[in-house]
Amino acid sequence: MIDRRHFAGLAALSAFSALTTGSKATAQTALPPGSRRAGLPPIFDPSGLRPEWRGAEEVLMLAYPGMTALDLVAPQYMFASLLGATVRVVARDPGPIRSDTGLVIVPDLTFDAAPEAPDILFAPGGISGTLAAMEDVATIDFLAARGARAGYVTSVCTGSLLLGQAGLLDGYEATSHWLAMPVLDAFGATPVDARIVQDRNRLTGGGVTAGLDFGLTLVDLLRGEDYAKGVQLLAEYAPEPPFDAGRMETAPPAVATRMTGLFPGFDDHARALAEQRRGG
Repeated sequence: MIDRRHFAGLAALSAFSALTTGSKATAQTALPPGSRRAGLPPIFDPSGLRPEWRGAEEVLMLAYPGMTALDLVAPQYMFASLLGATVRVVARDPGPIRSDTGLVIVPDLTFDAAPEAPDILFAPGGISGTLAAMEDVATIDFLAARGARAGYVTSVCTGSLLLGQAGLLDGYEATSHWLAMPVLDAFGATPVDARIVQDRNRLTGGGVTAGLDFGLTLVDLLRGEDYAKGVQLLAEYAPEPPFDAGRMETAPPAVATRMTGLFPGFDDHARALAEQRRGG
């Protein structure tokens, strides 16, 4: 029987296996028991997937109250497409977690049950929820301990501030949401205004939607470009936004001024937390 965490990856890959290998769908589908009706053709055939495309990565994705849901959900889709990987959401407490938009996510593991040396450690961002998580000793201690042993230490959006608070960005280049870029240096990081920034085993993404690009980048690093392009095709990720206002330099000045003005205390609050960290 296929583990539910592994099944997502199989389902995500099956649709493009024939395209990338040239094989035909002939094998029986590996769906969970009872999900196939008699007489219907197989939904997918994983037999044509290249052996080197299967891995065994352990992926831990942090969740916390008030996080931005898309920061976690977009990369999770990409991580779940890594054939053979085990992707788990981890949180301080076992109960449901409400995101800043009201979406509720139930974690798979609590901190004490999480593997000590994950292949990928990931932190999503947010605004007030992230600042609160930066003040939560258990959350920061968890990131510091797992990050010291992780293969890749990663984040999207203001999740980079959580990594910084845990001491995981000292001496590294990193990016973040435009709201947090000015304060990254307070955590020992070198801010880089880019969608994705990789510095050794640190991989950070910009704000919210950058999680899709971030996730694909990691898929490419772990499985190769051909595999990553198949994941992109299955997701039909070919963005054509209705407006060109997704970055400060392209947004109308009035819009940029208004949005920046919504969070007047964020920078000072984050810097205060960085100073507390430096003070021990």
